[in-house]
Amino acid sequence: MAKMTKNQVMQALADKNEMSKKDVISFMDNLVELAYSEVKNNGEFILPGFGKFVKVDRKAREGRNPATGETIQIPAKTVVKFRVAKAAKDAVL
Repeated sequence: MAKMTKNQVMQALADKNEMSKKDVISFMDNLVELAYSEVKNNGEFILPGFGKFVKVDRKAREGRNPATGETIQIPAKTVVKFRVAKAAKDAVL
């Protein structure tokens, strides 16, 4: 089965909710913008029943260059992770 494209996802949501595709795209863009803003300012954004985006600080660590085998230092950094909600896991698995 082929993966859905962004266009197909937006059309499916529009059909399911009896909305125009333009309104669905606008809603999704606003949701994404809100999620980015909340993660940046508060460290997390929760979508009930779906999961949450969490800002996590990674410590500096030692790694290896796979091409040369040389040991290198990987600096500390902040990353965003997505944690899937239990309800979503149960529904899919």
